[in-house]
Amino acid sequence: MATTTDLYGELIERMKKTVLLGSCSSVLGWDEQTYLPPGGGEHRANQLALLAGMTHERATHPRVGELLSELESRSDLGADGSDEQVVIREARRSYNRATKLPQKLVEELSHTTTLAQQAWVGARKAKSFPQFEPWLAKVLKLKREEASAIGYGNGVPYDALLDDYEPGATAESIAAAFRPLREELVKLVAAIVDSDRHPQHEILTRRYPIDAQREFATQAAKAIGFSFEDGRLDVAAHPFCSGFGPGDCRLTTRYDEQHFPGAFFGVLHEAGHGIYEQGLNREAYGTGLGETTSLGIHESQSRMWENLVGRSRPFWQHFFPQAKAAFTEALSSVTVDDFYAAINDVRPSFIRVEADECTYNLHIMLRFEIEQAMLAGDLQTPDVPGVWNETFEKFFGLTPPHDSFGCLQDIHWSAGLFGYFPTYALGNMYAAQFFETADQTLGGLSAQFARGEFAPLKQWLNEHIHQQGKRFRAQELVQRVTGRPLSHEPLLRHLHARFDPLYGVK
Repeated sequence: MATTTDLYGELIERMKKTVLLGSCSSVLGWDEQTYLPPGGGEHRANQLALLAGMTHERATHPRVGELLSELESRSDLGADGSDEQVVIREARRSYNRATKLPQKLVEELSHTTTLAQQAWVGARKAKSFPQFEPWLAKVLKLKREEASAIGYGNGVPYDALLDDYEPGATAESIAAAFRPLREELVKLVAAIVDSDRHPQHEILTRRYPIDAQREFATQAAKAIGFSFEDGRLDVAAHPFCSGFGPGDCRLTTRYDEQHFPGAFFGVLHEAGHGIYEQGLNREAYGTGLGETTSLGIHESQSRMWENLVGRSRPFWQHFFPQAKAAFTEALSSVTVDDFYAAINDVRPSFIRVEADECTYNLHIMLRFEIEQAMLAGDLQTPDVPGVWNETFEKFFGLTPPHDSFGCLQDIHWSAGLFGYFPTYALGNMYAAQFFETADQTLGGLSAQFARGEFAPLKQWLNEHIHQQGKRFRAQELVQRVTGRPLSHEPLLRHLHARFDPLYGVK
């Protein structure tokens, strides 16, 4: 009879090889977004579909189920909450989910979304939703099949997909978390819009040479703790971060010579994701203890470094002299106060990734509503632009001038990432609550940032969040780290502290 140690060791070996194979797909996916020639789309789709099928076959092998059942029956595996128990729990969750999905569906999803992303890039350039609509319809059909295969007892197919990104969350619980936040954000945005103070936003649309942007953003990412010994930065149509495994984390951004914030804050955002990936327990790679908690927690790290750190006055007290040296023409006569006000300019705008902190969550809530309707079949794909524009006008008082400023701006739906968007707004809430606790624990972060000291915050995050892996679900992690359940109040305190003085809001 095999010992518990032998069985556990066999399971770990199988899991690590499966994750390793999956990481090969990730490398090809990164290459698709960065260097793949346009003519290689079909071949890449075939490659990724093959690897998706192979990975699924390994993940659902009957021996994995046998090992899990045997280990779950052993009394000498460790106490509740032990490393071994966490690994088994997460392995069981992954196995049960994967075995519900037919391999043919997994391969078809991989193949279709690869081609759909290629089509999205072309349609976005052409500002033409009809060019992309047939691909969106194909992806939606497959995602409905996925939701049906996984199952949803409450009659809401969206929940089956959301659970993959934010375990335990439901559309109902997300809506309940968003409701009080939205009410307060609408009031704050209205007060700011009515203010007679107007930052000099044109500062950010002067000429910022791309080479100088790249160098400045790279130095800032290094300063906050992203390791370029274990990562790199490239260009893509839509910024993203790919963590392939220990020692290899890739960031991307996109540059616009006439718009400084897009690339710079995009790099800080993706570097935040990368710092999380680089902070995971390398020895636990391939198991739940070496994986990120949830997409909401992942977004909390990126949004924290981008906004709570990167748009703060102390951050720019340190970095503004370097910015003036890098962009002498654009910033020669600009003060740090004028620059700080400009990067925190609040105004309704079309592009989510370039939105200010106050209006950003409204962008997410719009997508949350629309993708639920699409998945449920209440919104047909040809009608998406019209409903998007109508809802956008209701939320922001603006109508997108073309589809690339509207429903074509994000890559997520082409990649099949339905259920992903809510994690951005959750991430803002998590980030503010974590940051508030870190600030109190570390004795005031503002003075540290002004001196260019970012390591204390990074180390605190490494210890309390990154190294925990999936030991706790997101809600429990928040409770343990901050001493209280998730609330919208820390985010509102942060927003009022930053924007009330800038706009004279009382």
